[in-house]
Amino acid sequence: MSTEPLFQPLAGPTTTVAVTFNGRPLQVPVASNVAAALLAAGVRRFRNSPVSGDGRAPYCMMGVCFECLLKIDGTPNRQSCLVPLRAGMAICTQDSLPELLESTDDSALALAQAQVAGAHHGI
Repeated sequence: MSTEPLFQPLAGPTTTVAVTFNGRPLQVPVASNVAAALLAAGVRRFRNSPVSGDGRAPYCMMGVCFECLLKIDGTPNRQSCLVPLRAGMAICTQDSLPELLESTDDSALALAQAQVAGAHHGI
């Protein structure tokens, strides 16, 4: 099932700034935060779900849902809806939890994976 996006580009001329997104140069409209700028530039996938692998994008735009997590200027797990946009930012999608996995020993990781596999998601 597909629906029309809820976020639509603003009409009229827009001032843009240069950032990199996944290593590629991207001109994004000047906006109050990174998430709004990327959405306005047409970006639709910000990260992958660590459980299902499905693409995720901003939902609440106020820092409550954590769906907009990105790696920004080398720092992972940034809520892009709370990060002010500035020219020259290096922004990357977040496709895994590398820092968590690197710092976890094998037994704790196996336990966490078993708990996720057995968990019921949703209501």
